[in-house]
Amino acid sequence: MFLTRMFLNPARRGTRLLVSSPQAMHAAVLAGFAPDTADSTASGRTLWRLDHEAHQLMLLVASPTAPDFTHLIEQAGWPTSSTWDTIDYTGFLSQITRGQHYAFRIFANPVRTPRDPELEGKIVGHVTARQQASWLIDRTTANGFQVMSNDDGEPQLLVSNREKKSFRRGSATVTLATAQFDGRLEVTDVDALRRALTFGIGRAKGYGCGLLTLARL
Repeated sequence: MFLTRMFLNPARRGTRLLVSSPQAMHAAVLAGFAPDTADSTASGRTLWRLDHEAHQLMLLVASPTAPDFTHLIEQAGWPTSSTWDTIDYTGFLSQITRGQHYAFRIFANPVRTPRDPELEGKIVGHVTARQQASWLIDRTTANGFQVMSNDDGEPQLLVSNREKKSFRRGSATVTLATAQFDGRLEVTDVDALRRALTFGIGRAKGYGCGLLTLARL
């Protein structure tokens, strides 16, 4: 697996078009790989996320093969002064051990299945920050970690950038309820966490959701 970071130029029209449509960004990310390259393998799948930090906009991509984002640099970057950085993710993944503590971030699509029989088969987004936080916490054990608590026993978890976004996919309209989760975790199951890091968590992975990243504390 590889992890790629690329800064986007928010002043460019191409960037604004990509940011406004997860469908367009999904297509742009996949265009960074040769046509015969699988976006999902036994080692992981292609995942991406947009991070907004102060005045910076960063694209993160986890992928089974290293990408070539020349087209993205030309469309939404700084063609004469900046490209992208790709690292081999395998080394970091191999160093994860049970009991380690990390800061984490994930942008996800917290959803539920309604109990109303009239809505059978439909998926709806969680509305409140509390519901969204519970959605993530309910999935931590299966994904190999637990959210750490502060001295008051409250989870060290911040829910932000909560929004509902609609965009076109062909002739259909797609609506996603999304939220960003930042916090601190403890590793409880190494294999499960590695799988979460390489295959993602939750739905809408093709639309910028599900990519979990860690930073050493």
